[in-house]
Amino acid sequence: MKILYADTNLHFTMENASVQALNIVFERFTRTLPSHSHGNGCYEIHYIPFGEGKLKADEQYYDILPGTLFVTGPHVNHAQTPIPANPMQEYCVYFKIRPGSHTGKSSPVMSAFLSTPFWIGKDTQGIHELMKRLFDELKHRYTGFQAHAELLLAQLLICMVRNYEQHPISQTVSPQKGLADTKSVIIEEYFLYEYSALSLNTLAGRLNLSPRQTQRLLMEFYGKSFQEKKAEARMSAAAILLSDPSKTIASIAEALGYSSAEHFSSAFRKYYHTSPRQYRRKAGEEPKAFSPSPDNFIKSKTQNQTG
Repeated sequence: MKILYADTNLHFTMENASVQALNIVFERFTRTLPSHSHGNGCYEIHYIPFGEGKLKADEQYYDILPGTLFVTGPHVNHAQTPIPANPMQEYCVYFKIRPGSHTGKSSPVMSAFLSTPFWIGKDTQGIHELMKRLFDELKHRYTGFQAHAELLLAQLLICMVRNYEQHPISQTVSPQKGLADTKSVIIEEYFLYEYSALSLNTLAGRLNLSPRQTQRLLMEFYGKSFQEKKAEARMSAAAILLSDPSKTIASIAEALGYSSAEHFSSAFRKYYHTSPRQYRRKAGEEPKAFSPSPDNFIKSKTQNQTG
């Protein structure tokens, strides 16, 4: 699922800086967003209301959990990978900002925002509600929606800076990093995208480990064997595919690598204790519940900003 508002012509001035919203997106991630960066004056604000994933930013890894807020500014390389069992959903606003000639100490919001090319933490300023109001304005286009949307975007920048202030750099924690995290990403991408033909030998080759070492690593990271992770990956994918009413049980079985619909249905019933058809019917009737926010975790990076 993806909702995109591009070329919205939303622009405003804040503290002598020219601000333009180039893209405003809500997306449910089903695959990795490859590593990329943005040019001078470009900032993305990301808010994760639901789901889980991993963020790689400038060669360091971070867990993404419900309530995560982060900003990626100029020349910050970043990639995002969803967790298969509960893929993250994200609001993202992409700004192009041109500082004015006098943007500096007399411009507390823009000075703080522009001097923070990367920050990650738990939102404390109600950004989820702000994002919902913004998307509601853009969807329905009520009278004065453009002016109202621009006010909401200005409020978003203020809320970001207030988040920075509540979690100063002196309170930051070290990000996850190192070989273990790199291997974790390889493992999760493998189970996420190659669930139809999972092989212990193939995964071991990707990790440059023996099959036995790979089994030990899976137990260390997840407390599960390869076969358990394989079943989890297939069944997580099955639940997502069953949410699409255009897909038949037979086509889902084939996509997951099962030899027949009967074999798939038997495995599905063993895992979920219900049949694929009953699961699909129930999922269509009941709204999904989402988990509450996690504990705080903060990381930021600042740079000097000239006006």
